[in-house]
Amino acid sequence: MLVLLLVVAGGLAYLVSSIGSDVPRIPDAFRGLETTERPAASGGTTFLLVGTDSRAREPTTGSGANPDAVPGSQRSDAIMLGTLAPDGHSASVVSIPRDSWVEVPGRGMNKINAAYAFGGAPLLIGTVEQLTGVRVDHFGVVDFAGFTSLVDSVGGIDVTVARATGNDGVDFVQGENHLDGAQALAYVRQRYDLPGGDLDRAARQQNAMKALLEKVQEKATTDPGALYAFATSVGDAVSIDDSLSNTGLVQLAVGNRNLRGSDVTFVTAPVAGLGREGAQSVVYVDERHGEELWDAVRNGSVRQFADLNPALTLGDVPS
Repeated sequence: MLVLLLVVAGGLAYLVSSIGSDVPRIPDAFRGLETTERPAASGGTTFLLVGTDSRAREPTTGSGANPDAVPGSQRSDAIMLGTLAPDGHSASVVSIPRDSWVEVPGRGMNKINAAYAFGGAPLLIGTVEQLTGVRVDHFGVVDFAGFTSLVDSVGGIDVTVARATGNDGVDFVQGENHLDGAQALAYVRQRYDLPGGDLDRAARQQNAMKALLEKVQEKATTDPGALYAFATSVGDAVSIDDSLSNTGLVQLAVGNRNLRGSDVTFVTAPVAGLGREGAQSVVYVDERHGEELWDAVRNGSVRQFADLNPALTLGDVPS
């Protein structure tokens, strides 16, 4: 959804409205979250973007979802905070490692990705807001099948890999790789045989989003028909919260019509180290440096934070 907003804008705002009608809404995504207890709203618009750990053959998100699919019945595989600046000239995407060991409201300490399985969108939103102090304005979710179809809808994505590796039967060569949807899914889900494990996986997820954004922007200037195909595929793959109306989508698209991929800063939340809690492998968050990042998200200075913390910033060639 964030990629759609960054690309299909301006003169194509009508398309956003048209596509918006096809995007399924998640009812009561903010249920039980008391306004007085939530972080104060910042100037930007922040999306909590989630990829679910669904291995079902049939889609669980988007308009093609199995009617029996239960939102929040899986753990979240990717968790990102995407923020659009109020002036429409910059954006940021911050990945929170899915194994981050955090306080889940009402559930005690657990991995952050368990919050979605425990209580769906409301509990995950509440957990992220408690961790970051950042107000979540909207929620979007896509499952494995939806991610695969989005990548296939633009003819695949191009990513550069630091060294030869492989996952789930897919081999990645050192250097540039062109990936179809299934191959891209294997790319973003790999963590074994990567030096940073879950942290490198988060970087790969960002890299895939960046590559998808670049491919869609290319289609926008060279092949409007392909752009329309991508836009329509969003409704088939993605679900968003019911507080984001078609009018709201158009306003966001028009307001950010000048954004390009180079205007988006990709960062991973700082961690203090890796460890184990019982039988679980976990990621311990770095609270001190984390607070610096969340302050930057709130005041719109993530690019400056990234310049000062290059190790946390998406590089040209992630592992």
